[in-house]
Amino acid sequence: MKISNLISLIAKGNEKAFATLYDTYKNRVFNTVLGYVQNREEAEEVAQDVFIEVFRSCTNFKGESSESTWIYRIAINKSLDHLRHKRRKKRFAFLQSLFNADTGALQHDVPHFEHPGILLENKDKAAILFKAIDTLPESQKTAYILSFVEDLSGKEVAEVMNLSPKAVESLLQRAKAGLRNELEKYYPERRKLK
Repeated sequence: MKISNLISLIAKGNEKAFATLYDTYKNRVFNTVLGYVQNREEAEEVAQDVFIEVFRSCTNFKGESSESTWIYRIAINKSLDHLRHKRRKKRFAFLQSLFNADTGALQHDVPHFEHPGILLENKDKAAILFKAIDTLPESQKTAYILSFVEDLSGKEVAEVMNLSPKAVESLLQRAKAGLRNELEKYYPERRKLK
């Protein structure tokens, strides 16, 4: 059954069609969200929100883009919304108190992040890379995650981001330059090799 048929069936309330769509996209959505939020439990929650939104808004799907593009857009928007909300909450907490009243420890350490698809021997390097990715502006981060983490083609990334392929290429070039600068902080010896 074609996905577009699934979406029209879901719009009519067909739960079996929704289960099929979920099974088709659950891993891709989770991995995309995880690339943004960098916390497994939070990624699971956001991925659930993505599928709730898919279910709620399937009547609005007009077929102007592919189904996967539409679902990726929802996943990206939910991820970015989650990060914005988390930042606002963090700023508020920061203003209330810099330190834990009981322990005196700093409350806002950057969490250690490990992506489940990374080989054990590369976990440390991957954690540094994802920390560097997190410093990129949203549009560069989105282009980079979709291109290099999700392995979408340039055309697919352009469709998801609603940009031209040249604009995506430009974002990727700036993202790579930004990552190179950020990673030099962790690997200063690389600077000498230039």
